[in-house]
Amino acid sequence: MAREPQRGGGGERRDRRDNRSAPEAGADPELVEKLVHINRVAATVKGGRRFSFAALMVVGDGKGRVGFGHGKAREVPEAIRKATEEAKKTMIRVPLRENRTLHHDGNGRWGAGKIMMRAAPPGTGVIAGGPMRAVLETLGVQDVVGKSTGSSNPYNMIRATFQALKAQSSPRQVASKRGKKVSDLLGRRNDGASAPEAIEG
Repeated sequence: MAREPQRGGGGERRDRRDNRSAPEAGADPELVEKLVHINRVAATVKGGRRFSFAALMVVGDGKGRVGFGHGKAREVPEAIRKATEEAKKTMIRVPLRENRTLHHDGNGRWGAGKIMMRAAPPGTGVIAGGPMRAVLETLGVQDVVGKSTGSSNPYNMIRATFQALKAQSSPRQVASKRGKKVSDLLGRRNDGASAPEAIEG
């Protein structure tokens, strides 16, 4: 008779443990994970060659946060897991205009990798290839034009893309730095855009 309450208590503790782990398990599916590149590395050792794998992963939430990571292991799944964990730790936030495109054009360079990105009107889609496309899609950009003009090395391309994304700034950030209102900056931009129309008319 004394053992029955202990079983019930253990069941309650088990339920509490399950409830605690449920939010953590549900947090990962919100992130989009993409495998950009995987490379097999051979190390010559006494008695032959030892193979290992290097994985390059991009992780984003589709709402303005993205990160990349690099992992190495003897097996492919373990390399991907390590790269994914590193990507989650190094995520950055990028301001997006209307939650669909960049606020302004940008250039990035890392080593021999050079990339260019331009904001695009609605309906353009993601016009970019390779690693740059993976980064922009996981970031949540829907309309953008990207071009790689340098090395096609995926590591350099991704680092160049992140350099360009880190340089992105929203009107709110610019206004706070200059001590002005957002409406003043947007008003000037609109005035500048309407000036040529007035001249043509």
